[in-house]
Amino acid sequence: MKVRAVVSLKAQYRLDMLLEVSGLARSTFFYHQARLSNPDSHAELKTAITAAFESNHGRYGHRRIHLVLVHAGWQVAKKTVLKLMRALGLVCRVRRKKKYNSYRTEVGKVAPNVLDRDFSASAPNQKWVTDVTEFRVGDQKLYLSPVMDLFDRQIISYSVGTSPNLQLTNSSLRAAIASLGDGQTPMVHSDQGFQYQNLSWRRLLADSGATQSMSRKGNCFDCQSVSAGLCA
Repeated sequence: MKVRAVVSLKAQYRLDMLLEVSGLARSTFFYHQARLSNPDSHAELKTAITAAFESNHGRYGHRRIHLVLVHAGWQVAKKTVLKLMRALGLVCRVRRKKKYNSYRTEVGKVAPNVLDRDFSASAPNQKWVTDVTEFRVGDQKLYLSPVMDLFDRQIISYSVGTSPNLQLTNSSLRAAIASLGDGQTPMVHSDQGFQYQNLSWRRLLADSGATQSMSRKGNCFDCQSVSAGLCA
């Protein structure tokens, strides 16, 4: 690198002569010299991010990488992790996904559409949305059931399994409910999938004081980006 050569020779030769011979502008030289004297402050963090990404086979997005780092003792913001992952070219590989259609006619009780496409929320834990998304990882199908808060689009809880059964959806709902504070009773919106019509789902909501809401039949689920929150 020309800058390194000039730095190593400037004690022996005049700087203006070295810059002329190397073809470097003075401003360019001083800029790169400063960078050489101030190494990448994120070098160790980048190494940790890359290790976490590779150890999880490239399936973790920046949110889950951030959780791994926090558990390892790092104090770093999610935005910093996202920025560095982009700089390193680390992109979540699990991209092939499709909305899983769990509608099997009316097998339980269908709730009214209380949400009515009003995706705004003035505080956390007012409105939650959930669905089931199918992923294919290699030759295996996996199903993801996240619960997302419409206030800040954060994933509150999620469960992953090989079957889109009641255990999958109820598990993520239980975890989300466990995070509620006293007096918090969110509206929980879903499609009309059989899991959400089931008595076990409705009982979990009722016991926690939550309000159930469902999309109208024939409508695509109102919040298609819910599952994207885990791989963004």
